[in-house]
Amino acid sequence: AGTMLFSVAATTLMGEAHAKEPVQTKFLAREVVLYQYEACPFCNKVKAFLDYYDIPYKVVEVNPISKKEIKWSDYKKVPILTVDGRHLVNSSDIIDAMNSEIHPDEAAVSDEEEKKWRGWVDNHLVHLLSPNIYRSTAEALESFDYITSHGNFSFTERITAKYAGAAAMYFVSKKLKKKYNITDERASLYEAAETWVDALSGRDFLGGTKPNLADLAVFGVLRPIRYLKSGRDMVEHTRIGEWYSRMEAAVNPPSRL
Repeated sequence: AGTMLFSVAATTLMGEAHAKEPVQTKFLAREVVLYQYEACPFCNKVKAFLDYYDIPYKVVEVNPISKKEIKWSDYKKVPILTVDGRHLVNSSDIIDAMNSEIHPDEAAVSDEEEKKWRGWVDNHLVHLLSPNIYRSTAEALESFDYITSHGNFSFTERITAKYAGAAAMYFVSKKLKKKYNITDERASLYEAAETWVDALSGRDFLGGTKPNLADLAVFGVLRPIRYLKSGRDMVEHTRIGEWYSRMEAAVNPPSRL
């Protein structure tokens, strides 16, 4: 519930050193459309993958209240990715399916380290986000200001969601802390960031000289919070900043149409 509500809710030299991985033309789909919430961490995982592999895609911003943009779908969560009319759901499944399309020769190869850290993102890191971005009433308002200004809301919905949503999520975040046994949300976020840097073992990326799917997953879920107070604090108080900057250089510019 907390994650769903949250969803509603580099230099030139570096860019050259860590370039994108363009997809061979024969593997490119004709039309890729992402149904998303702009602030959703799982949607941002998918976008990090698409951006890094320079796969052009259109975005449909879903209204989180009416969800009229996905009324055609039996699956009522985001992200949903349509690839030449084929519907893919669940961020990790979407990435697996797209990865096997663009790397058919590598699809059967299992990287246990990569798999482990992708699981860590979905089962641990993402659960630290809501307790942090809604930690105080001020941070909850900051977060909902970002969510409502980037989301698909009418004027009335935007005002209502910002203040009512921020108040609701402030209290929900306290329940999430208990659910996931989080004592100090900021300390837990810092610990996770340091754990990730330790996993790099001195490498530029977990994938070595270029990002792998775990790098893209961590970067994707952190991207919505990076310039909120929680994300600024994380970069200031941990060693994750240099890796994050390398990822920004590798993934940007977006391939969104």
